[in-house]
Amino acid sequence: MVKKVIKKKSLPDYFLLIIAAVLTLWGLFAVGMISLPLSQQHFGNPWNYLQNQIIRLAIGLACGLVLYKLPLKTFKKFAPLAFISALVLSLLVFAPILGVKIAGGQRWINIGGGFLVQPSEFLKIAFIVYLAAWLGKSQAVSNKKKTREILLPFLAIAIVVFAILIIQHDLSTLCILMIVSLAMYFISSTPLWHTLSIAGAGAIGLTIFTLLEPYRIRRWLVFLNPESDPLNHGFQLRQSMMAVGSGKLWGIGEGFGMGLNNPQVGLLPAPLTDSIFAIIGKGWGFLGATLFITLIVLFFWRVLKIAKKLGATFEGLTVFGIGVWLMFQSFFNIGGMLGLLPMGGVPLPFFSYGGSHIIAEMMAMGILLNFSKKIQN
Repeated sequence: MVKKVIKKKSLPDYFLLIIAAVLTLWGLFAVGMISLPLSQQHFGNPWNYLQNQIIRLAIGLACGLVLYKLPLKTFKKFAPLAFISALVLSLLVFAPILGVKIAGGQRWINIGGGFLVQPSEFLKIAFIVYLAAWLGKSQAVSNKKKTREILLPFLAIAIVVFAILIIQHDLSTLCILMIVSLAMYFISSTPLWHTLSIAGAGAIGLTIFTLLEPYRIRRWLVFLNPESDPLNHGFQLRQSMMAVGSGKLWGIGEGFGMGLNNPQVGLLPAPLTDSIFAIIGKGWGFLGATLFITLIVLFFWRVLKIAKKLGATFEGLTVFGIGVWLMFQSFFNIGGMLGLLPMGGVPLPFFSYGGSHIIAEMMAMGILLNFSKKIQN
């Protein structure tokens, strides 16, 4: 009698899924509460911003589900095509009619109906996946050949991506991807002097690009001395720190103090996007802000655990790269709000209002959960 072999179904990492679900739902709730007076003022409808966020989140979840269902070999096979497509989209921001310039940055594409797409958000994922596919080969390359076959192609890929971000005046995304790519290169099977050389060259390049733009220099001066320009370039930092401080231990509760006449938060620039952490601090206080940071740290810890089990393979490097991206971007945003880092103008993952970034983050979650099925939880 022949016994029927039942193949055990691979399951995702549920702990990671729960953390991401809590962050996403909390972020949706926060956007809904914060946006009520703003939406009423701008559109005569208190639910406009929340409706838009729900639609974008639904699109992101649908894309994430597709990526969750794809076979693992498909990612590696189509990594070059996805990367090239993301590069082309990133160049379309300079196309007449399509390209949109906001606050000095040429970073958006108008696809109609007032819906703007920021290709650099999708470039983050494509770059990480393509880089993981490339660096995953390093184990099979001898040390003598790694400079020619790994380091030089890596630098060529990075220079193309970074050049596009520079001409878009998107130094914040450039910094994020530099940290991500450097971390991925470091944990792959490559010599340490490669990583140190890349880090040194990157630091010099960032310094030069910062000095070329006066507004970037002013950001650093305000970071070093917030009171030097409190009503102009230091205004957002001043208002965000006041908002966080006024939340004290428990926060102010209902509505998060987002009345339009509120002297601290009503005047806070970009309360739904860049400055949303300041609203968390005001609405939920020190405990709420600490809970958010704890969830982000737990998220990163779980991602690291999955990446460690997968090793320096294509899957492991992809998981690690996505984790570093979301972790670093979170603390880049938070550090800017608290005066610990220069203001960067990046969205807070899972929380900030917006289309491209929330869709990209849900896509990233689909990849993480898909790759986590490869290990025994």
